[in-house]
Amino acid sequence: MKYVKDREWLVKHVNDENVRIIDCRFSLADPQKGKLNYIQNHLPGAVYFDLAQDLSGTVGNHGGRHPLPDINVFVKKLENAGIGNDIVVIAYDDGEGAFAARFWWLLQYLGHDNVFVLDGGFKGWLEAEFSLTDKIPTFKKADFRTNLRAELLATYEEVKDAVKKQSKVLIDSREAKRYLGLEEPIDKKAGHIPGALNKPWMEGFRGGQYLEIPEQFMRFSEFSSTQPIIVYCGSGVTAAPNYLALKEAGYENVKLYVGSFSDWISYEENKIESSN
Repeated sequence: MKYVKDREWLVKHVNDENVRIIDCRFSLADPQKGKLNYIQNHLPGAVYFDLAQDLSGTVGNHGGRHPLPDINVFVKKLENAGIGNDIVVIAYDDGEGAFAARFWWLLQYLGHDNVFVLDGGFKGWLEAEFSLTDKIPTFKKADFRTNLRAELLATYEEVKDAVKKQSKVLIDSREAKRYLGLEEPIDKKAGHIPGALNKPWMEGFRGGQYLEIPEQFMRFSEFSSTQPIIVYCGSGVTAAPNYLALKEAGYENVKLYVGSFSDWISYEENKIESSN
């Protein structure tokens, strides 16, 4: 796969100077858990990036629950982790895939091509009995030059226009019961953006690993590879694995709505569809 590396690849390159490993473990239910787990043990050489503190910005009235981080601040964090434009970066989470994919998408958005996710994540590494450490690494500060790819990001205005004109495919990546509005454990309103189709992000995995490309293609086979597609979820995090899967399957015109449903419902005038 183009954007996914297996643990066998990483164990061969874990000590390479031009490879940087990023630990993205996080728990939405317990925001401190990921960092505490990292301190306890992690892959050798791994640097921790926190979803709330590093991979997201300040929450406001609009922008969703996990808005984009301040790009200048985020780039400084990358540089302090020794990540320059010539560094190969591979991110992992516990194995669910969403948090590592968020990091992967952010680096893609910044114009960094050599970024990957570790298939199976920390859980797969642990099961393979590969080495772990509690040593916190330090790296010489690097120089990271951005080349923002605006074509990867769907703005609120673009989503609103797509709903009005029905001009783009909208993919809701949440589980069916949230998409249908039968249950909403997080956001203040239940349902989905009008016209959106449901493709739950977790269906792109089997046993914690990404499905192979032919299976990913079958998940989205009702769409042509050139159709404009916008993926979203509750806050732009679990939509990232669907974005990655679409790109792996050869879909060319895919964007991520980072604000997602939590941003959409922050505008009182916006309509919502549900089964209720």
